Amino acid sequence: MRYVAAIMAVLLVGCVVLLFTFGASRRAPHELAIWTQDLAPGRAVLDSLLRQYERERPGVHVQLVYYETEELRSNFIVAALGGSGPDLVYGPSDQVGPFVAMQIIQPLEPFLEQDFLSDFVEQGQVWYEGHLYMLGDRVGNHLMLVYNRDLVPHPPETTDELIALGKRLTQDLDGDGIVDRYGLAWNYVEPFFFIPFLVGYGGWVMDEDGRPTLDTPATVRACQFIYDLKERYRIIAREADLDVVNTLFKMGRAAMVINGPWSWRSYQEAGVNMGLALLPKVSDTGLYAAPMVSATGYCLNVNTRGERLRYALDLLRYLTSTDAQVRLSRALTVVPSRRSAQQHPLVQQNPLLEISQRQIELGRPMPIRPEMRAIWDAMRPYYQLVLSGAMRPEEAARRMQQEAEKKIREMHED
Repeated sequence: MRYVAAIMAVLLVGCVVLLFTFGASRRAPHELAIWTQDLAPGRAVLDSLLRQYERERPGVHVQLVYYETEELRSNFIVAALGGSGPDLVYGPSDQVGPFVAMQIIQPLEPFLEQDFLSDFVEQGQVWYEGHLYMLGDRVGNHLMLVYNRDLVPHPPETTDELIALGKRLTQDLDGDGIVDRYGLAWNYVEPFFFIPFLVGYGGWVMDEDGRPTLDTPATVRACQFIYDLKERYRIIAREADLDVVNTLFKMGRAAMVINGPWSWRSYQEAGVNMGLALLPKVSDTGLYAAPMVSATGYCLNVNTRGERLRYALDLLRYLTSTDAQVRLSRALTVVPSRRSAQQHPLVQQNPLLEISQRQIELGRPMPIRPEMRAIWDAMRPYYQLVLSGAMRPEEAARRMQQEAEKKIREMHED
């Protein structure tokens, strides 16, 4: 409870502003709001869908508000607990567990017909504790190896090949002593981007009961592997946030990146001769480096009631319709969550989706339990200390485990 209380103390700072800014109770039922963490290419498609929706339903208006993922999560908690907030909140499936625990989203299955739901693949429906709390408009949200075909004729299939290729491609092209092109770049400082290699070394983040499983040889070896890519083999860029990674790849200064479908369209628009490949097998284990996979979709605010609820459900059906998902898939190269959309000729004709679907099949479902939030928070500081050289992987794994257990205990204290 102390962990939750500390979070809530910070969140309440913005409560008053949000209540006055987005007070659902003061909006007319036909004035809807969506909050999303989707990046610019996805928001452009969503905005286009919303403008078409408004034209088809005169008098209805939908406000679209963007927040970065963690900011959206925090602001929605504050607003919903205060009796306000958007009608629909969009994001990855791991937000379901914390939102359900706080009772700020409501089940969808009482309002959606079985015939409608039956067209969605299993991954596109996020059920938790016996209720459907999220309906996806896409599945995957997964990392893959993205490569520049002009620099990488054949993508690596193992980590040994990745290192060898990375050494050849990382070059000081003008002889000034500064690396001009890296073999690989990705946002490796964030735990989400570390997960594929944790899996590849045989590890995972929690057991079936939600207990953290971080103090393991797999965590140690995965941390050491990424540290070695940076400091021993020197094939990855030292700066690694998403903006830097995207810039390096678009400029031809990174031959390969590890990134998700939210970035692929921007690479193509920048003129990169882009290919997608499975994340490589870890040579030491023979296991694929495998990403977390999840739906991304819409949750329904618990405060959306009465006449407003009818409007919100109509909007939800529209945004997850086959036509909407085909448009989304064509624009972003994402895998739809509806079978009818996956089978649409315009989706079937995209060769990148076939390898993307294969990567999804190799991935592991992202846990949606509330404990995942505590595990992310426990992993980040110690993992980053390893990458900076300030902590040994063995100590980091031990401290991650201890911190995650502490946060989860506090989460469940009365």
